[in-house]
Amino acid sequence: MEEVYSVTLSKIIETQKLETLYLPDLPENILISCKRVNRPGLQITGFYDYYEPARLQIIGKAEHKYLDTLAAEERRKSLETFFSSVPIGVIYTSDLPIHDETMEFAEQFRVPIMRTSKSTSDFLAAILAFLNLELGPRITRHGVLVEVYGEGILLLGDSGIGKSETAIELIKRGHRLIADDAVEIKRVSATTLVGKAPEIIRHYVELRGIGIVDVRRLFGMGSVKDTEKIDLVINLEAWQDGKMYDRLGLDEESTDILGIKIPSITLPVCPGRNLSVVIEVAAMNNRQKRMGYNTAAEFNKRLMESMGANM
Repeated sequence: MEEVYSVTLSKIIETQKLETLYLPDLPENILISCKRVNRPGLQITGFYDYYEPARLQIIGKAEHKYLDTLAAEERRKSLETFFSSVPIGVIYTSDLPIHDETMEFAEQFRVPIMRTSKSTSDFLAAILAFLNLELGPRITRHGVLVEVYGEGILLLGDSGIGKSETAIELIKRGHRLIADDAVEIKRVSATTLVGKAPEIIRHYVELRGIGIVDVRRLFGMGSVKDTEKIDLVINLEAWQDGKMYDRLGLDEESTDILGIKIPSITLPVCPGRNLSVVIEVAAMNNRQKRMGYNTAAEFNKRLMESMGANM
């Protein structure tokens, strides 16, 4: 069963800069756990099938105009029915005026009322992005997350394989650290994972023989970043004699994290191999693939054409 997460109404009010018109309780005591929102146009006309009061209800110009067209008694009945369902919160957009009946029933049924100056479309985009980030499913993986040439690289491998040492070398080469040892990963959309470090170990790296080092203080603010999307997973493993490693890059591997398949490669580790340079090349190559150019496929095409011409 998927774990349910929540965010306080106070955080939504603060981040979205909402004007509070009525709060039945302290906003930090009101928890939002549904990452979907609703425009209750159908509900104020009387249709409540598939309605979820756990969603934040967004009232824009269309819903407001419809209420204006109703006779006073009809509008009162519509709003009473709507607020009696006790939605988790109602937000008016575009600085719309609030009907007197709205405040009356909000207080009667203890429903928070808020308002924003943003247009409905702009606010919907902002609140959905925020809720997806705050309430998305998440896991913690043992690994290192770094940003290399704008690519989020998740380094995985057994303890002691050299993930932290590789991260320090990449930082010295101008790249940035997001998390060492533990990476908190959230699914923020159907195609995107974002990783960050737990608060207590943020910006720290553990190096065996030295101990804990503060990357931000040693290398400066430009060497760290709080969050980063995950574009590529690199599995580090000890070199095994006799094992066949991919030498052309034609094999497309992926790692499933929270239901999203992330491109992945396996790098064998052995003395004398400069992993930081290899990872830089892997980051640039992955970015090139996403931009539509696959070097391995292009090389294979040339090879097949050359073989065909010779035959």
